Amino acid sequence: MSWTSQKKSCTTLSMSTNANEIVPLKPGSFVALVTPFNPENGEVDIPALRTLLQFHLESGTDGLCILGTTGEASTLSMKERELVLKIAVEMVKGKIPILVGTGTIDPMHVKEMTLQAMDLGCDASLVVTPYYVKPPQRGLVKHFVDAADLGLPVMIYNVPGRTGVDCKPESIALCAEHENIVAVKEATGDLTRLDQIRQLTTANKLLLYSGDDSTEAEFVLRGGDGCVSVTANVAPKAMHELMMAALRGDKDEVNRINTSLSKLHEDIFCEANPIPAKWAMQRIGKINSAYCRPPMDQLDPQFEGLVEEALSAAGLI
Repeated sequence: MSWTSQKKSCTTLSMSTNANEIVPLKPGSFVALVTPFNPENGEVDIPALRTLLQFHLESGTDGLCILGTTGEASTLSMKERELVLKIAVEMVKGKIPILVGTGTIDPMHVKEMTLQAMDLGCDASLVVTPYYVKPPQRGLVKHFVDAADLGLPVMIYNVPGRTGVDCKPESIALCAEHENIVAVKEATGDLTRLDQIRQLTTANKLLLYSGDDSTEAEFVLRGGDGCVSVTANVAPKAMHELMMAALRGDKDEVNRINTSLSKLHEDIFCEANPIPAKWAMQRIGKINSAYCRPPMDQLDPQFEGLVEEALSAAGLI
């Protein structure tokens, strides 16, 4: 029986067994985790996944963002998602929040993935604006509210550079009236968005996270709550320390930490994410292979020196 056909029973089970166990999202550094694969058969590399999860627990990562764009979620089947989520829940549940990407174009598939995440014990869903189809603002509001109605806390993900649609601050303010819409991942790189959203949601406090590694420190210094970071895959301890310093308003410490990370923030996107991130993780010995599922590919050799220099500048090699 499919997740969709079990939606009623899944909702009941989730709300009865997991509601009291939900770990609230909190300020700090959430890692946009890569999904390691075995290059010989393309399957999820379970031992490597376990190693990564333990790495982040030991490094002070404040939250886990799993099965997002960086996790190549669009290439994973529902069965593979179940496998990854079960391992994440087994290893980190109750220690750090587990945020799961459940966003896509089709609202019914959003529902299917969200119910699965609920049933398996995850803490929140990351729902991206429906990409490519460019819905109107009222359609975006309904999309997020419908996801929130399922009962799992929702983080709205606004990344118009990838999706072709921008969820405006006014639309986010309407969404914030729903009690289960608790956070926004703002990845426009426009720091003024933080101020606009804060001004429009004073009655409904949202956690606001940067989704842009190059500007995340300034985002938090201006009043944001943290980041969902690709850089944190390879530098989780430094990213945690960076976010804590920014949350304290310690600009000198922010500048000290970010000086060594600034090249990594930029060059980890020298090709499409997560291609450089996976190469970097293999280079520092955290995964066995930089294999990405098609249509992605491994890092073009011309960029290897660039990423290696960034890792060296960050003190990682």
